[in-house]
Amino acid sequence: MCLMNYLARARPLIASRRIGYSTAALAFTRAMHIQSIPMWTGSHDNYAYLLVDDKSKAAVIIDPAHPEEVTPVLKKGIQDGIVLQAIVNTHHHYDHAGGNDQIRSDLGQSDLPIIGGKDCQSVSKILPDGDEFSVGDVRVKALYTPCHTQDSICWYVRDGDDKAIFTGDTLFHAGCGRFFEGTAQEMHVALNKTLASLPDDTKVFPGHEYTKSNIKFGISVLRNEATKKLQAFAEENEETQGKFTIGDEKLHNVFMRVDDPIVQKATGKTDPVDVMDQLRTMKNNFK
Repeated sequence: MCLMNYLARARPLIASRRIGYSTAALAFTRAMHIQSIPMWTGSHDNYAYLLVDDKSKAAVIIDPAHPEEVTPVLKKGIQDGIVLQAIVNTHHHYDHAGGNDQIRSDLGQSDLPIIGGKDCQSVSKILPDGDEFSVGDVRVKALYTPCHTQDSICWYVRDGDDKAIFTGDTLFHAGCGRFFEGTAQEMHVALNKTLASLPDDTKVFPGHEYTKSNIKFGISVLRNEATKKLQAFAEENEETQGKFTIGDEKLHNVFMRVDDPIVQKATGKTDPVDVMDQLRTMKNNFK
């Protein structure tokens, strides 16, 4: 069954080779599929994501914070055959985990597992850093990235050669989250150690659509071919989730270029953690 038949009200199915760019017609083989569900468009600009293993129809919903927009997609999907295994959260903030209880209620599944950090709403399972679980044949790995919140987790998913990472408010295209509960040292580790160690072809699915404002700041710090290309793309596309990889972020995201002499000059710092800290301060004050 073509998944596009049952994902009501959501955006077109994303696939790269099997996940990534939208297409009008897809050949369905054993694969994972990632459905983005925009929420609060025009204000918070959040994304929830439905991850489905096409072979088994096993699925999880990631950060379904606004049930009014997510529940209809899930109900139609369940009606047409998906088996929802869990809610998965990237961190505890209300615009990511605040819909957990309502989703359970809407679906009549009061015992639906909630996988996330310790402070997520009604969390029932906390995976240690580096542990994995399966969604059909898809492997899902918890990567702890404390800073934006201390319970921030990025979820790295693999199905054969296809790879993706759900980064919540840790990594955005051309940006990163504010250091609400952490330090520049923690964000440096999160971005430039933990996430930077992933394969370069890993697709990035952030928690918000902030690319246009992020690259406006980024290009004020570093004007290269990668930042100019991303700015042009963001001007032409309202949605950018899943269109760029970890390898791309290393080229156009100044927060992942703290060793770049041009970025260091712009911040007046040379130590990578000091560069990270100054970049965040500059971005917070950028108009």
